[in-house]
Amino acid sequence: MLSSRIHKISAGAACLVAAFTGATVSSAAGADSTTDVPTYQEFRAATYVDVDGAYVVNGDEAVSGNGELKKFYERLVGPESTPTEGLVVNTVNGVDDRWSAAQVANLTYCVSTKFGTRHDDIVAAMSAGAGLWEAASSKIDFVYVPAQDGKCTTRNNTVLFSVEPVATTQYIARAFFPSTPKRQRNVLVDDSIWTSGTWEPGDILGHELGHTLGFRHEHTRPESGTCFEDNNWRPLTPYDSSSIMHYPQCNGGSADLAFQASDAEGARALYGS
Repeated sequence: MLSSRIHKISAGAACLVAAFTGATVSSAAGADSTTDVPTYQEFRAATYVDVDGAYVVNGDEAVSGNGELKKFYERLVGPESTPTEGLVVNTVNGVDDRWSAAQVANLTYCVSTKFGTRHDDIVAAMSAGAGLWEAASSKIDFVYVPAQDGKCTTRNNTVLFSVEPVATTQYIARAFFPSTPKRQRNVLVDDSIWTSGTWEPGDILGHELGHTLGFRHEHTRPESGTCFEDNNWRPLTPYDSSSIMHYPQCNGGSADLAFQASDAEGARALYGS
């Protein structure tokens, strides 16, 4: 069930809550919310722990440590509001989770040489994914630093984030938010990115880079009617079921994870033209 719901990018922990209970997901569509929910201990035990110790939630988002996972759980099972718009930005304590103007213009990254024969392919896919957001806003600039590829880990302070290979059945790729601690600020990519049907590698990484800019999954919106995650976000643009940030299998309007005009509009709303 989990793999059928979020099987392309991930089978993340938010959906494990849905597996325990229909309350969290169905209440977003106005259904009865009295169904039993898992305890935090049950939820934590069911949540995937990644190679770097991060908990993976909402399919492809990293949560750092037990304290942050507990906050995520409390938001997930708590009462929800119903904003009416979004491409949506993540919020932390009610504040937009975004980069400063100076930092978003210099989002440096490396691509690990551990990708081996696929290294150049990942470089190209990252460039394609970054280009989607860069074309939307002149304020956004992802800067590839190839000189750091040989020591491309989260411990490398020369770059803002690393792009590294991972072997997992839990997701195709995983990313982070601007508020994520440096020790878990990476984009992890499984080899299944090359066998993802109609989903192009550049679009998959474009989705992940949307998270690195602070954007949440579009399907957490009430209009989706399914795959509710939490209310820790602020709307930026009208709801778009075809957004690159919307899982197609969550009542999405597009099967190919393509970048939309609404995505570009959201990037400009958050960072400027």
